[in-house]
Amino acid sequence: MLKHLFKLVWNRKRSNLLIMLEIFFSFIVMFAVITLGVYYADNYNQPLGFSYENVWNIGIDMRKGTDDVWSPEMVNTTRQLYLALQDFPEIEIAAGAHSAPYSLGNRTSVNIYDGKRVEMEVNEVTDDFQKVLGVQLVQGRWFDKGDDALNWRPVIINQRLAREVFGNEDPLNQPYKPWTSGGDDFRVIGVVNDFRKDGEFAGLGNYLFERKRLDDPNNRPPANLLIKLQPGTTAEFEEKLIAKLQAVAKEWSFEVQPITHMRETAFKFRLLPLIILGLIAGFLMLMVGLGLVGVLWQSVTQRIKEIGLRRAKGAATRDIYKQILGELLVLSSFGLALGVFLVVQFPLLDLISFIRPTVYFIGMVLALLVIYGLTLTAGLYPSWLATRVQPAEALHYE
Repeated sequence: MLKHLFKLVWNRKRSNLLIMLEIFFSFIVMFAVITLGVYYADNYNQPLGFSYENVWNIGIDMRKGTDDVWSPEMVNTTRQLYLALQDFPEIEIAAGAHSAPYSLGNRTSVNIYDGKRVEMEVNEVTDDFQKVLGVQLVQGRWFDKGDDALNWRPVIINQRLAREVFGNEDPLNQPYKPWTSGGDDFRVIGVVNDFRKDGEFAGLGNYLFERKRLDDPNNRPPANLLIKLQPGTTAEFEEKLIAKLQAVAKEWSFEVQPITHMRETAFKFRLLPLIILGLIAGFLMLMVGLGLVGVLWQSVTQRIKEIGLRRAKGAATRDIYKQILGELLVLSSFGLALGVFLVVQFPLLDLISFIRPTVYFIGMVLALLVIYGLTLTAGLYPSWLATRVQPAEALHYE
């Protein structure tokens, strides 16, 4: 039976080519949408690496200067802002950071370690950053005031970066420079749990913390001040907070946001491509489904003689169903085989290394099931029409 179905499809290969191409492209689009969804779901279930409850972010716009250009006056003003935060009983603890959780901007570095190219995200933070966000240390220690006396610069890395750079070696006290330029001596003093600054939907990457001092004019001032509030602090506190900050830095502007709000914005930003791709894929599936129905309907009409003769020879209704749907499955398999051959190249060649092979496999299997389900659904009505063909109708073609 299967050999016969392959023969029928092959004999009409020219007319079936367009259908196979439609199925191929539908599979590629569906695979992309489903894989992205599975990738997000997989990321969401991984540890975040920090806690955002009762934490607000104060974004600072200094109205002048850049990431690489600042003045001692700007550093001193930022320190005065930090000290002013200590006056509020609503604030448990405060810290400075170059990048805040769920913010869109990232500072990345690419370095060479033992001949291997290593990419990482770098954040400059003050000593209390760990306490504000509840970052979990798994080895070593966090930055503290005693680091002021060091003649080298301490850094803290996440577990993924430690594995990639040092393998099974102990990373503590190992020299590791986050930047290719500069002659500073950097050493690892601690390792944190896998830290994902961009939130739950972001993939796990390499992360490194540099220590930022608020009393050193050679350290760039932080672009953000993070504050952990007492439980029960209401939104009305924002007005009082901004008034205090504005009194210290009259020419600067401030944007205060609870991290929970920044999290919602980041979710929308991440999910928007998935929603757009899902709508495109849904429209494409509808068009392909309608096209398959039309093509199969026309095929049944053109094959009334063949189907009628089969009925005259005793073929049952289920046999006709099996033939029409079987041909459709074989036809779909040709297009899907080409699609599978293409998508398996990505994990084999490691073209998109941040997606785990398991995610690829799940996305591929689900896409196959969707396309097979679509083709079977599209073939139900034409198959039913074929079962309605009576043996006598074949005589009209004699």
